[in-house]
Amino acid sequence: MKEIRIVAPSKSLDEKDNIKIKKAKEYFKEIGYEVTLGKYIFDKDEYFGCSSIQNRVTDLMNAFIDKNVEIVLCANGGYSVNQILSYLDYNIIKNNPKIIIGYSDVTALLVAIMSKTNLITYNGPMLTGFSTNNKYTLEYFEKALKRESFTIIASKEIMDYQKVNNIIENINFKNTGMVGIQNGSARGKIIGGNLCTLNLLQGTEYMPNLNDTILFIEDDADDFENDVFLLEFDRNLESLLQLPNCNIKGIVFGRFQLCSNMTMKKMEYIIKNKVKLKDIPIVTNVDFGHTNPMITIPIGGFCKLNIENNNIEIKIEVLK
Repeated sequence: MKEIRIVAPSKSLDEKDNIKIKKAKEYFKEIGYEVTLGKYIFDKDEYFGCSSIQNRVTDLMNAFIDKNVEIVLCANGGYSVNQILSYLDYNIIKNNPKIIIGYSDVTALLVAIMSKTNLITYNGPMLTGFSTNNKYTLEYFEKALKRESFTIIASKEIMDYQKVNNIIENINFKNTGMVGIQNGSARGKIIGGNLCTLNLLQGTEYMPNLNDTILFIEDDADDFENDVFLLEFDRNLESLLQLPNCNIKGIVFGRFQLCSNMTMKKMEYIIKNKVKLKDIPIVTNVDFGHTNPMITIPIGGFCKLNIENNNIEIKIEVLK
């Protein structure tokens, strides 16, 4: 049977996550995959909530070397994945191509692998996403699995959370759909993921050239209060746009969490104050980021973007 290997290159799993693993195994069995586990996915150091650099590198490289493994599933996000980038053998990864998938902090790993090997990597669900049986999330993952090109259709319902008296409550609400901010048409290579994590690669050998790209960008507002997220998001975007090799063709923004307090008025203000974003197509509220459900995006694939007011077409091309 084909194999999917769960690894934890960022934050490790907890024992309570065994329930998620069980549910994920049920889904993957249905589509013909056996789930196996990296040796160190539950191991934690004293300070960072993850295993040692050596252990994380070992699990990841073993997954690429193993001929039975077709998919490498990153278990969690976190903060520390960029610790391992300089210890990976990118020649081995290039010569043993797999589907590797994750998001959030894993952005740094996905983009680094894409930059160093020219392989397509995948911004998409992690362990939790495969344990909730959300049809939309799984449908778009399976499109990536088949290397299909597809047009993004907005989900019908959003799953997010809100804090009430410091108690987190999960909420579901109707998706109002994608929103065009600036009209236009463009085609470019897909680069992106979590914005603040992508920015960690600036000035390193892992940062890709951003010329002729369509940026797919999202960010996490969990650690910010009031409108601090707005300030943080704006300066991170500005930093990316100031790179000398940044001549982007368009931007696709993922959905912002309710706790971000982001509004269309704020988004439009951010955009109009950035010269490099003038006259390029920009769309927001697309199904990826730190809410659910989410699409799976091929980093290093291509995107055709056409926006005419709210007539929006985002076509993803996964080149074989």
